[in-house]
Amino acid sequence: MAARLMSHVGAGSSAQCLVGISARLIYRLGFCDHITDALISLHWLRVRERIEFKLATLTYKLLHNQAPSYLGPLVRVVDVPGRRPLRSANTDCLMVPHVRLSSVRNRAFPVAAPHVWNSLPSEVTSAQSLCSFRRHLKTFLFQRSFPDVIVTL
Repeated sequence: MAARLMSHVGAGSSAQCLVGISARLIYRLGFCDHITDALISLHWLRVRERIEFKLATLTYKLLHNQAPSYLGPLVRVVDVPGRRPLRSANTDCLMVPHVRLSSVRNRAFPVAAPHVWNSLPSEVTSAQSLCSFRRHLKTFLFQRSFPDVIVTL
């Protein structure tokens, strides 16, 4: 079975396919079996949510001075001085830089990190510790990835 899985991997599959193959190996599922239940029981996020988890965690560390200092200039908190105070000045929203081309630049950290961070609810971003943030973030992403599953903290 492992040789068959490896031949399937070599056929130009994506990272999500590798996650599915790993779940199939753990639970000894066939290729025709659905893997959603396996991912849920393993508490694994899909690849897209895993990338968002990594970006949001790195952004949290950056905003709380726990990340490498060279990343600091890449992300800015919304703070627009003007004649009238904006509602966004009281939040922890980040500025998403304008990008002319939507190819690789949208996936760059200075663009992707603020986009992911601003999409998170305040219950997640206002966590007091990294451990609490990661737990709330994974729960949020897990519920978004598998909306039919009831998750308790």
